[in-house]
Amino acid sequence: MNFHQKPITFVAQVNLKVQDLERSLAFYQEAIGFKVLTKTDRTAQLTADGNSTLLTIEQPENVEPALGRTTGLYHFALLLPKRSDLAKIVRHFVEIGLEFGSSDHLVSEALYLSDPDGNGIEIYTDRNPSEWTWKNGEVNMTVDPLDFPDLLSIGQQQSWRGLPGGTVMGHIHLHVAELANTETFYTEGLGFEAVCRYGKQALFISSGKYHHHIGLNTWNGVGAPQPSSNSVGLQSFKLIFENEAARDQAVGNLKKIGAAAAVENNQVITEDPSGNRIVLGF
Repeated sequence: MNFHQKPITFVAQVNLKVQDLERSLAFYQEAIGFKVLTKTDRTAQLTADGNSTLLTIEQPENVEPALGRTTGLYHFALLLPKRSDLAKIVRHFVEIGLEFGSSDHLVSEALYLSDPDGNGIEIYTDRNPSEWTWKNGEVNMTVDPLDFPDLLSIGQQQSWRGLPGGTVMGHIHLHVAELANTETFYTEGLGFEAVCRYGKQALFISSGKYHHHIGLNTWNGVGAPQPSSNSVGLQSFKLIFENEAARDQAVGNLKKIGAAAAVENNQVITEDPSGNRIVLGF
């Protein structure tokens, strides 16, 4: 199975709304290890390598706390370059007393936690794609316990120094209101492939035979409502296409299936059927 180290279409950036910018900045710098690229009174751009923005946080006017059981963010996922980086951040979380969950997905090893507003975060490392199991176009993923003794046996002498420069936005996982139209939007519209299904409740899609760039689930309920526009949670996420022609083709495909794509502030924006906003870049 061919695997592109740089996937054809991938999630590059996630933009969040938070209740208290300074509280969130402290968390994302001190607990997660981001650096601040730019900051205003209400927004901040966060980076791992000092150049590219992976995460933006914004405190909207009249911000409202998340209601829960709506569509929107389940988690965004930061992909670390090496397994030893994951071991380092585990030790760091333990040192600062930060609670987190964990899982071995066969394709990856992952930690799960939330920011002060309840926005979900995954931090993970991939196993070598040669170890992934594919059958009939679907990749095998499970939710097994993470082997902490084995993980923590590596890189013990190295101290945590924040997110390594090679950290990227590995994927995003969304709450959606239903899966059928959502699958059409992301596959026929944006050009992703369905690569894993969990019954009728969750779908994982990717480009370039990655295990998943986007997860979609109805765990907040089929027919879940959209959050209010100034509610804490996902503001948008950015997809990068291989080139401008590929992006324009996706825009054309979206229009064919009845989805809108509009230019706002020199950016092409679309929304999935559950109102999750997506910036289409290249």
